[in-house]
Amino acid sequence: MVLHGFWRSTATWRVRIALALKGLAWDTAPHDLRTNEQRAADYLALNPQGMVPALVIGDTVLTQSMAICEYLDEIHPQPPLLPQTPLARARVRAFAQVVACEIHPLQNIGVLRMLKARGQDQAATDGWARAVIERGLEACAALIAAHDGPYCFGPQVTLADVLLVPQLSNARRFGARFDFGRIAAVEEACMALPAFADTAPDKQPEAD
Repeated sequence: MVLHGFWRSTATWRVRIALALKGLAWDTAPHDLRTNEQRAADYLALNPQGMVPALVIGDTVLTQSMAICEYLDEIHPQPPLLPQTPLARARVRAFAQVVACEIHPLQNIGVLRMLKARGQDQAATDGWARAVIERGLEACAALIAAHDGPYCFGPQVTLADVLLVPQLSNARRFGARFDFGRIAAVEEACMALPAFADTAPDKQPEAD
């Protein structure tokens, strides 16, 4: 099993967390997004989007971090990343999609490069990222406000936690607030687990 990604990529970190929670072993194939290594022809043959992550299992190539995490959850169901009831699963997925669909895509490297290409300076692009992240995290906090901890939706780690914790690394990188509700407390609880702490970006061999 080979995980193609970038050490600082939050989407790649999501998959590392899921693999670690499942107790699975994997090899890493790094692609530096800062120098567009993900646009190399050999990688585009695996993932025509030219984005990370991609998980290669034998002859099978999986892309998109949430799809990969849910695939792993179905193939290796213990411990589960999704709750048992349809309503609880829907709530976890809704939270995860706030991060994956409404925060992350608007502050990723591709969008920030496009803003700079249209004349925005570093301060402006960082401000854009902060605003997007803070708005999204405030919504995330509201979605879990009625649930007891220590994790997003109670005593078990779910896909929501797998998505949230990597996003908070981007919040720090851009100087965004994340003191909303239980968000910081959830991160602290998750980072006490080896599956989160040992897969963090700064623990990766290629980190700089």
